[in-house]
Amino acid sequence: MLTLASKLKRDDGLKGSRASATASDSTRRVSVRDRLLVKGTCKVHFPDPNKLHCFQLTVTPDEGYYQGGKFQFETEVPDAYNMVPPKVKCLTRIWHPNITETGEICLSLLREHSIDGTGWAPTRTLKDVVWGLNSLFTDLLNFDDPLNIEAAEHHLRDKEDFRNKVEDYIKRYAR
Repeated sequence: MLTLASKLKRDDGLKGSRASATASDSTRRVSVRDRLLVKGTCKVHFPDPNKLHCFQLTVTPDEGYYQGGKFQFETEVPDAYNMVPPKVKCLTRIWHPNITETGEICLSLLREHSIDGTGWAPTRTLKDVVWGLNSLFTDLLNFDDPLNIEAAEHHLRDKEDFRNKVEDYIKRYAR
């Protein structure tokens, strides 16, 4: 199973091999944030400025099956944060193996308890959640461990028809 933790470790390893020996941890953390923000694939919106624990995230993938779509996620940070993960729901109807059409999301770091140890931990941050949601459209797109089994099986049967259905959903629901 692909997980955000393994992806972040892999990315850190790649950056570490390219970065100079004097690069600090904060520089590397900023670069992850900047990559998301500069690419413009993620935007945060606070519908009610008095409720900073509730916000919307818009992910606009710039590559892959979901390129050209705008996908809205509603995020609520509970009182017990950071001991428990934020609650996240996809508000945009989507044809995706890891997101149901009703908005449930299969992302290991959003699980409070995970058998494989990749779930939520108090050391995780909202930045990890944003990175994970963005990665569901690229690196963490996982057909082998789906939440939406019908979408995953569709991809196995006919990749071109799967792509067409994704594009149809983007035209109808994600503009």
